[in-house]
Amino acid sequence: MGVISMLTIGQAAPDFTLPASNGERVSLSDYRGKNVVIYFYPKDLTPGCTTESCDFRDRTNDFADLNTVILGISLDDLSSHKKFIEKHQLPFLLLADTEAEVSQKYGVYQEKNTFGHKKMGIVRSTFIIDQEGKLAAEWRKVKVANHVEQTLEWVRENLTPKS
Repeated sequence: MGVISMLTIGQAAPDFTLPASNGERVSLSDYRGKNVVIYFYPKDLTPGCTTESCDFRDRTNDFADLNTVILGISLDDLSSHKKFIEKHQLPFLLLADTEAEVSQKYGVYQEKNTFGHKKMGIVRSTFIIDQEGKLAAEWRKVKVANHVEQTLEWVRENLTPKS
């Protein structure tokens, strides 16, 4: 089974480049100078992931006001992401980590036990990367209710925009 990578707050966040829902390849380093919220979620168009993604959608402007970009990452491919974005008008990029490379770097690709069936998958987790590319905060095994509000509040209190 995959080794759970342990990240340390304050360390440089693992950089990556993945295919994005806008048809381009996106790297974390493209966002230097902005804060980045990366949320890893299990699957497009499933109830919990839809709620979480729509919560981020509804607060996108609040994050933008705090110089913060949102990126969603799952193991789904770009065609699945496209349907998810269109169905729920998601205004941010979804990245396709189909080989689980980035999910492993962040330690969120783990064995999950779903109704007695063990299989590898993404454990819902959120990471905040600051403007210098350092890991500023993490939430693992996220519960969807109020999570986006907690994340926004954390950014507001800890990463005030530099004018």
